[in-house]
Amino acid sequence: MASPATSGQPEEIKRIAVVGAGTMGSGIAQVAVEAGFPVTLIDVSDDAVARGVAMIERQWTRAIEKGRATTADVEHARALLSPTASMSSVEPCDLLIEAVFENVDAKVAVYQNFAELISPTTILASNTSSISITALAAKTDLPDRFVGMHFFNPVPVMKLVEVIKGERTSVATVATVVGLTRALGKTPVEVNDYPGFVSNRVLLPMINEAIYCLAEGVASRDAIDDVMRLGMAHPMGPLALADLIGLDVCLNILEILQRDLGDPKYRPAPLLRRLVAAGKLGRKSGEGFYSYTGD
Repeated sequence: MASPATSGQPEEIKRIAVVGAGTMGSGIAQVAVEAGFPVTLIDVSDDAVARGVAMIERQWTRAIEKGRATTADVEHARALLSPTASMSSVEPCDLLIEAVFENVDAKVAVYQNFAELISPTTILASNTSSISITALAAKTDLPDRFVGMHFFNPVPVMKLVEVIKGERTSVATVATVVGLTRALGKTPVEVNDYPGFVSNRVLLPMINEAIYCLAEGVASRDAIDDVMRLGMAHPMGPLALADLIGLDVCLNILEILQRDLGDPKYRPAPLLRRLVAAGKLGRKSGEGFYSYTGD
């Protein structure tokens, strides 16, 4: 009988591990337990794990207050969440989703640290927003079971997940992850492995050009965002969106696009570099293009 990997048939995912309890990792863990999947949420320290759990709990409190969930719903989801700083807790998982900082070395370190703890049948997924899936998969022993799952922030709200197929990703792995994405209540869109995929290859040049417009005095911050909100029907302007994404993340993605595509049109705006150097990273630092003191 053909195995799922050779037959192209999707596999059943029963338990998920999420490595990285930051904004993205905690959001992924939240939607997974709400969908009925047992999830182990792992980070490097108890404090990091506690911060991730606190983010999830705040979301649940708001959901109850606004009538989007009942106390029973939250209790059921909470019972499925296993937060830990112990790497050995990853062992029973069918799917490991890496959701650490957008840096090749940081991501590769996750796969290397967990290589001897996971099963050969475990699917590895990266929540990368721009890094080559093929290149990351090559650093593992499971390139055929390696796939990109690019969730969007805030994960509980945003419906899209880019499912990225690497050069050696099997048909079965893609089919399994597409099915899981739907089970999480998200909409999977399959894309091929190119720098920035679709979302950031289109989005980041727009954000970068808005920053150039601001730096060159074409218009004020508010005017630039208003033009895109009111004229292009975007839910928020590109400068506000950059603050939400994180200016350091925007810079990192643009550098990857410029390096891997070899095109100077992706050159990050000097103003973006200056703000990142000053520690003005957007919402998460309290200041970026906008101020979030007390927000």
